[in-house]
Amino acid sequence: MTVQNLSVKELNARLQAQDDVFLLDVREPSEFNYASIADSVLIPLNQLPGRVAELDSSKEIVVICHHGMRSMQAAQYLDRSGFTQVFNLQGGIDAWSLECDSAVRRY
Repeated sequence: MTVQNLSVKELNARLQAQDDVFLLDVREPSEFNYASIADSVLIPLNQLPGRVAELDSSKEIVVICHHGMRSMQAAQYLDRSGFTQVFNLQGGIDAWSLECDSAVRRY
């Protein structure tokens, strides 16, 4: 299966509609502490294989990173691990800051 991209505008609309999506941030702790989307959960990419059991495979998971590269790697890993509702946030936290929430700092 191919991982689907989700635009930041699509994610914003889903969050405003209070859709039940799990926001998985795979950046490093320093990046997460500098800028993040409310209610997102940090599991750095290099820790994901050892922490995949912490994720609920029945939920829709949107994977977030800085620009969308690491999150795509993580989303593909989850897809190969049997998760069926995984989305990559296209453009990452940077696009989120530019298009949805300018209070989120850019770096």
